[in-house]
Amino acid sequence: MFRKLLMLAGVIVLLTGCQTYMKKKTHTIDTQTLPTLSPTPGSQTHIIKLKNGLTVLIKEDDRFPLVNARLMVHAGSAYETPKTAGISHLLEHMVFKGTDKREVGQSARDIESIGGSMNAATSFDYTVYYVEVPEKEWKLGLDVITDMAFHATIDPKELKSEKKVVLEELERGEDNPGSKLFKTIQGMIWNDTSYEWPIIGFRDTVESFSSKDIHNYIGEFYQPQSMLLSVVGKVDPEQILAEAERLLGGLKNTRPVTPPEPFTIPATGKGPRVVKMSGNWNKVYLGAAFPIPHGSSAQIAGLELLSQLLGGDDTSRFYRKFKYEERLVDDISVSPLALERGGMLYINATLDSEKVEEFWTKLMAELATFDASQFTDQEVERARLNLEDSLFLTKETLSGLSSKLAYFQFFEGGEQAEKNYLFELGQVDRTELKALYKEFVRPDQLATAVMVPESNGVSPETLTAITEAQWPVQNGVKKQQAAAKTTTQREIELPGGSKLVLLPDETLPYTAMSLYWTGGDGELDPDQQGLAALTAKALTRGNMDMSATEVQDFLSDHAASLGSSAGRNIFAVESKFPTRFTGDMLPLLRKALTAPAFDETEIKRAKQDQISGIKRREDQPLGLAFRHLFPFLYKTGPYALLHQGTPAEVEATTQADIMRFWGRQSMQPFVMAVCGQFDDEIIEGFASELAATMTAPGTAYQFTTPEWNTERESVMHLPDRNQSHLLKIFPTPGKTDRDASARLELLRAALSGQSGLLFRDLRDKQGLAYTVTSMLWQSRNTGFMALYIGTSPDKVDQSLEGFDTVLADLAANKLPEEELARARNILTGDYYQEHQSLISRSRQAASLLARGFDRNYEQDIIERAQKVTPDEIREIVREYLNPEKAYLMKVTP
Repeated sequence: MFRKLLMLAGVIVLLTGCQTYMKKKTHTIDTQTLPTLSPTPGSQTHIIKLKNGLTVLIKEDDRFPLVNARLMVHAGSAYETPKTAGISHLLEHMVFKGTDKREVGQSARDIESIGGSMNAATSFDYTVYYVEVPEKEWKLGLDVITDMAFHATIDPKELKSEKKVVLEELERGEDNPGSKLFKTIQGMIWNDTSYEWPIIGFRDTVESFSSKDIHNYIGEFYQPQSMLLSVVGKVDPEQILAEAERLLGGLKNTRPVTPPEPFTIPATGKGPRVVKMSGNWNKVYLGAAFPIPHGSSAQIAGLELLSQLLGGDDTSRFYRKFKYEERLVDDISVSPLALERGGMLYINATLDSEKVEEFWTKLMAELATFDASQFTDQEVERARLNLEDSLFLTKETLSGLSSKLAYFQFFEGGEQAEKNYLFELGQVDRTELKALYKEFVRPDQLATAVMVPESNGVSPETLTAITEAQWPVQNGVKKQQAAAKTTTQREIELPGGSKLVLLPDETLPYTAMSLYWTGGDGELDPDQQGLAALTAKALTRGNMDMSATEVQDFLSDHAASLGSSAGRNIFAVESKFPTRFTGDMLPLLRKALTAPAFDETEIKRAKQDQISGIKRREDQPLGLAFRHLFPFLYKTGPYALLHQGTPAEVEATTQADIMRFWGRQSMQPFVMAVCGQFDDEIIEGFASELAATMTAPGTAYQFTTPEWNTERESVMHLPDRNQSHLLKIFPTPGKTDRDASARLELLRAALSGQSGLLFRDLRDKQGLAYTVTSMLWQSRNTGFMALYIGTSPDKVDQSLEGFDTVLADLAANKLPEEELARARNILTGDYYQEHQSLISRSRQAASLLARGFDRNYEQDIIERAQKVTPDEIREIVREYLNPEKAYLMKVTP
């Protein structure tokens, strides 16, 4: 099912900066032979099959000045053999390494230079290449992805270099607990099938592939009849069809294609089975899985509903029992992954090593005695609503809409499949849930993998024995409609210096709200680090009228979200909900802000979550680096604090500490931004009442200018990891210097991206890493630019020299105008692509105004960047990116 494919994308889909190939004869269009263009019944989506069998999907959507195009190929890791494992993914990389008419890196450069973005992904059953470009550049977008897919050169020299990059990516995955855990589980649950091996392949298979191997793979699987071109956005369908025919209509099929058959789930499994992996981890990472049917099975809707009820969110049975009530785990979830030929129901948990046996004993007892028919009507309807809601919300962005339409067309036969799924979901009852549980959740089918810290005493034999002992193998939601009125964008002054921003968007019947205060870590003393973050975790966990679980149930019943966060100078509360529930959600939000419970038990749970988050973050190299980055760079101010604090500091925080902090924080003036559908009178009344109740006169928050540390190098170690991670950091001005900010943003764009200066030199030319990029962080009065690379330990010196070489060239020579044009377009393209969702737009407005900037700050930076000259870029490099002024952070094995 499409929804669950997205949920597990982080572990089953490999995104790269890459794509594919097939030779094509020049094809002249005969306009008299074009297929008839007509929408599918009841839809404005056009589905056309070209004469060679290639399907074209076109949907007009004029919400944004963008076009999203994606080419899907019915070939992924499931079409490989053990000897060719990883070839689909390597091919996806190689298409970025040059085509018959574009040199290495030019495809990405062509797209990024006009402000577009592009990428590719390999999954089990498909490979997809996609671009998102400004509306006027749609022809270029189609040309680039089809050129890459059918005309990649697969140069042997470039192949040798890119293999090193893929191997770096493979090792990077081994450093990630979630990725490593899933790879182990898939080999157990899908043993002796083509889903058994990881999408990225193995070291020996990747190293073995030749250019000829890849061309042979293309010739076998890249058949027009096995492809779909999806184009969504501000388009003319007739023009799109004509261009698709010109680019793709001349392709020929070279062999018949037989649809794959679903895997058969054995009547009796080999379980329970347990595999243990030890390493230098702070936490235990546990995965348990059961085989389930393929994605087109009529049982999938019921299995998704069952999974949502068991572990889909904070209101689910397992989350409530094992995390909230018994506090045995840091996190637990249940997700079904339904692919084209088979699937799995995946239970994932993170916990402390001393709790493993108790948790496993209670989980097995729960699984053994669980009766799915005991779910309440409210639980079932809540889960059903949230599944429907998550599917509907994919339409919020062009990328999400295009992906959903393409998936249903490619694997389910069209948009009717979505309607069928929703109908089937609506028909699932407790009797069916009980039957599904009995059929698929069985101990003989259970496969478990557990990653544990060294010398912790957990053994596979013990977990197996517990399973066999505990679980032996056996032969109604209120809907309240708030009338939405169309308004114009405007800013409204509120009592006490607060402000309301209204940003109407009638596209979807949803409302997004962001409230921002200045403060956060800036309200803390040095001995209080972690307090702002802990307050944010505790704030929405119940109020004076509702317990934490009642709030969770309420939110889930209304398909809504409510959360808070703290930053270096900011505290924020955000909510998103269907507009029809406005009358229910505003009172809940008011109670969360004016009458939070700060219950002692919930504070203990929040502490546990924060301490667990610290440990999990420090299990990952980049997490460790960014956790300690600011205290390494800054000596004073909120930037010098560990944002989450230390475990000891978090544990020592009291309820009184949290209440005092929130008392100070909540009295500051706020900015509330609302985006989507809403009644402006209702929102204005709510905001005015809130401001009058909360805001109190006092000293305005001051953004301080911090002092930088004198120590310029930090080295941290994570044993038994494969890669070294390097951050070279340069102090810069803050956001108030708009001219400098525009030049720095332009420089960042020139350096980063798949066609950026760093990528082209350190990855494409030298093959030093899978990931290399630049980043710019700025507050009001301070900032920094950082260059990042993840590389093998023996390439650290070469990588640092590579950074210096790129910067030395920028300091000595003017950046070519074509590079500046590319960077300018990237800034523009990124802005529109990153501000499609309602919450991203409400967040942007509230955040900027709270920090003292106007709402058009980012557009102003983009406009200033259009006027930046090569001389100004060279001067900004000389002034701020001087290696002698740099700070260096390393995380090494």
